[in-house]
Order: sequence, then C-alpha cells, then structure tokens
Amino acid sequence: MVLLHKIEKMKLSIIREEKIPNDKRVCFTPQQCKMLMEQYPDLQITVQPSPFRAFTDSEYEAAGIELKEDLSDSDLLMGVKEVPVKYLLEGKRYMFFSHTIKKQPHNKILIQEVLKKKVTLIDYECLTDKEGNRIIGFGRYAGIVGAYNGIMGYGLKYNLFDLKPAHQCHDKAELFAELTKATLPNIKIVVTGGGRVANGACETLGSIDIRKVTVYELLNYYFREPVYAQIHSHDYYKAKDDAPFSTYDFHNHPEHFRCTFSDDQSFASVTDLLLHCTFWDPRADILFSKARMRDPDFRISVIADITCDINGSIPSTIRASTIADKYYGYDPLTESETGAFEKNAITVMAVDNLPCELPRDASEGFGRHLMERVMPSLMNNDKDGIIDRATIASVGQLTSHFEYLKDYAFEPVK
Repeated sequence: MVLLHKIEKMKLSIIREEKIPNDKRVCFTPQQCKMLMEQYPDLQITVQPSPFRAFTDSEYEAAGIELKEDLSDSDLLMGVKEVPVKYLLEGKRYMFFSHTIKKQPHNKILIQEVLKKKVTLIDYECLTDKEGNRIIGFGRYAGIVGAYNGIMGYGLKYNLFDLKPAHQCHDKAELFAELTKATLPNIKIVVTGGGRVANGACETLGSIDIRKVTVYELLNYYFREPVYAQIHSHDYYKAKDDAPFSTYDFHNHPEHFRCTFSDDQSFASVTDLLLHCTFWDPRADILFSKARMRDPDFRISVIADITCDINGSIPSTIRASTIADKYYGYDPLTESETGAFEKNAITVMAVDNLPCELPRDASEGFGRHLMERVMPSLMNNDKDGIIDRATIASVGQLTSHFEYLKDYAFEPVK
C-alpha cells in the first residue's frame, strides 16, 4: 500500500506535453484551475508554458494561473500522455497515462526510468472505484469523434457529402452543426459496446436524429431511412457449450465463447457502416475472419475501428491511421492495404488518439471528472483508496497492485 498523509499545502503543476506529436489536451482547463484553487485554499496550481495546448498560455494567465517553467518544487506533476524519460524529474510524483500496465513493449524503458529515478507514478487508467470500475477517461470523446469520422468516411467513399474534418472544428457544437450536412441513404449502422466510447458514438448519431432500432429489427426489417443498432456482447457471442450467456463468464473466460457476428444472415450480412467501440480480450474470438470478408454477402464497406486494436478483433485494422490522414483501404482479396476509397476496398478509420480532434471539449470533460472524482482523494488522505489503487510505482518500487510488472520492468530493453 502507498502511504499517504493529509496534504496541508500542495503545489500542483500542469506539465507541457513533450511526447511527439505534441498532444493538445490538458488535465485541467484554465477555469477549472481557478475553481480548484477557490475550492481548496491550500492548493497552488502552476502551468508550464506550452505553444501546443488547445488552451493558450494567455488563457491561463487571464484566469489568474501562474506560468512557470521550472517545476522542481512541485508536489504533483500532471499531464496527459507519457512523459519522455529525459523529462522525468527525479523523486517527483506524476499523474499521466503511462500505457505500461499491459506490458506495452514500447514503454518498457519508461517504467524502468520511473523506478530508476524513484518517481511515484499514478496512472489515470487505473483510477477505479471499489468495484474496479474506471472512473475517468477520454472514452466519450473517442466515441463522438470516431462516429463522426465513420460517417464522414462513408460520405467520401460514395461521393455523397464532404464534411469538415473533426480536428478543424472548434468544438463539439461546431462538429454537430457540420454533421447536419450529411445526408445518408437508408444504410444500417452497428455500434458495438455499451461503455463510454459506444455511448459517445450513439450521441453523435443522435445529434442528427438517426433512428435507433432493436437488434431484431436491424437483422430482419428493411428501412427507408438510415438506422442504427447498439449491440452488446450477448448479441454476438454464444457459449461454445450452448449454456446461457453469462456476462461474468464471458469477461473472465472469453475463450469459452464463439463470436456469431459474421454468421450467415447475421450482422456482417446486413451492416453497411460499423462503429466498433468495445474492448476486446485477445483470448476472445475476433468479429470476423479475413476469409469471411471476401464472401459476396459481407456487406460492411466502411469500418470506424474506434478501439484501434492493431491485428485485433477487426482483421482490416492493420495499422493506426492519423488525424491528418484518417482513412486507408483494405483489399480483402489481397489482404493488403490499398487506396482508402477504391471501389473494391473496405474503408478503414483507425485513428488511435481520437479525443485529440476535439481537445478543448475533451479536456473540459476529463478535467470535470478529475475535479469531482479524484481531487477529493488527492486532497483528503485518499480515504477510498482511489489514489493507492492507481499508483504503479512509489519511490523506486512497484506497488503491491502492480508486482506482476516485475519481469517487464526489470527485463533488459532490446
């Protein structure tokens, strides 16, 4: 357990995003910083100057927040993306998305430097309630932007309409206003999942009043308008032994289930646009095979893989795309990449940092959740253990929750 004491005074600093490409998001907006210091008189917030943020230095100064380059006297340094190892300050306490808890190879050196420099690392991804549910993240905006990109890609593929790219919109309001230009034919859209990401995608579809239908209606009825269905694991996975579907069993033993998404006359046969928003466990069946994608009745022509699991549940997601170049084509006959909108290609959108396309809105939502769900624990002795559960390393040692990273953290980098 990480031993915490009630902090009488805290110097909190928002660090500059140094990872390339530079992220425009922030953990707290200028107004949120101001509100926090009013709420907690013993809290002092400073901001490291940055030319990259969606919120400018002058906006922070206008809110009365001090700009400060040297953060060596800070008690807690907060960012968004991984901190490049050369910028880690020895012995300091950090909070950011480290992308190390799944033993990601590209961040092995990061966790090793965290331990070497006796850094205390709190990971946003590990902030959970007592039941283990994540309490914070950017998922909603990944879904909002991912669905927008999916619709935009469909319009480009069939020369129906041309929307302004999401990252050129000032905020969500402009994004949704732009979306009203999209006139879709009577296509069928599937949204997978039931979490923040999927609900964000549904929010985008709802903004232009695309009708939501049941799974049965999607599979069996013809419509004169575009429609969508939100499907959950029990809709497209079945136990291999034909036992009734159990959410608990599926989450703990997904290898005991068979995916029915691409069965004859199932979702792959009726869906035009797929918005894939659900977490995939590598032990689980993939949604459909490369061979199934070659079948004449495989109908899906545009896939927005919002989860962006490379070589994961969607075989056509062979690489991540970028905000500047959102789409590529997948030729199911050659099983290779091709032009994004070629006739025989399946158009793929697989941007892996979607919330960065609406950085102001995404930051505001993220910061609000931090204020409501995390700051009370940070400022008041972590009574619910939220910070403790999310602390990967403390002054040079892995915490008990993350001892499973030991081999990863001490294995030589190749």
